[in-house]
Amino acid sequence: MTDAIYPSLKDRVVLISGGASGIGASIVEHFARQGSRVGFIDLQDGIALSDALAAEGWHRPYGVRCDLRDIAATRAAVAEIVGRLGPIEVLVNNAGHDERHDWKDVTPEFWDERFATNLRHQFFAIQAVAPMMQAAKAGSIINFGSISWHLKSGGMPAYTSAKAAVEGLTRSFARDLGADGVRVNCIIPGWIMTERQRTKWLTPEGEAATLAAQCLKELLLPPDIARMVLWLAADDSRMCTAQNWVVDGGWW
Repeated sequence: MTDAIYPSLKDRVVLISGGASGIGASIVEHFARQGSRVGFIDLQDGIALSDALAAEGWHRPYGVRCDLRDIAATRAAVAEIVGRLGPIEVLVNNAGHDERHDWKDVTPEFWDERFATNLRHQFFAIQAVAPMMQAAKAGSIINFGSISWHLKSGGMPAYTSAKAAVEGLTRSFARDLGADGVRVNCIIPGWIMTERQRTKWLTPEGEAATLAAQCLKELLLPPDIARMVLWLAADDSRMCTAQNWVVDGGWW
C-alpha cells in the first residue's frame, strides 16, 4: 500500500525509544521517509537501519545505545540527541518487553524491573522533553500501552500491570501539558507480528485463534502501528489528546 504523506512532519524532530528493531524500527523508517529528523534510543546500535535510510536519501537517523532502565543514562541519551538534532517535537515511548512469567515466581526485584522496562522510562522521557514542547507551545507525545490487559490475558501480570498504568500516565500528562498545546495519546496495539513474536510465541493454533477473534482477518504488522503513530504526530490530529488509539484488527 502507499503511505500518506504528512507535510507537517518534514524536518520535525522525533525521538523514539526502542527504535532499532521490531515496531520501533518500522516507526523510525516511516518518520525518516516523511523527511523527519529522527533520533532513537535502544540497547542495540541500529547502525544498519540508519545506514539504509541514509542511503535512500533521507536524514540519517541518529541512534544512541542506552539501557532505558537506567534513568541517568536515559536523560543523557535524550540530551545527546537534542544536541545533535535540536529540541524534541515528537516523543514516541515505544520500548517495552512482554516476557511471559508465572505470578507464583515473581519477586519484588522482578516486579520492579518489569515496571522499569515497561513504564518508568516513559515517565522520565516525558519529563525530559516536555519543557521543550511547552516552550514551543506544541508537541505530540505518543505512549505505548497493550491490548493484553484489556483482553484479560494471563501469564505476565507484571507486564500487564505496567501497561495498564501507561493509560493513566497518558491521561494525567494530557491534562498537565494541554494548556501549552502539547498532545499526549496512547496507542494500544493488538498482536503485532514482529520477528520476535513469530519466533517466540506464534503457533498455528495461536494464529488461528487470533484471526478468529479479529474482525479483520489479517495478521497485524509493524507498519500498521507506524502509520497510526505518524498521524498522531502530524498536525492532522491537532485536537486529539488523552485518548487510546486501538490498532488490533477489531479484536478487543
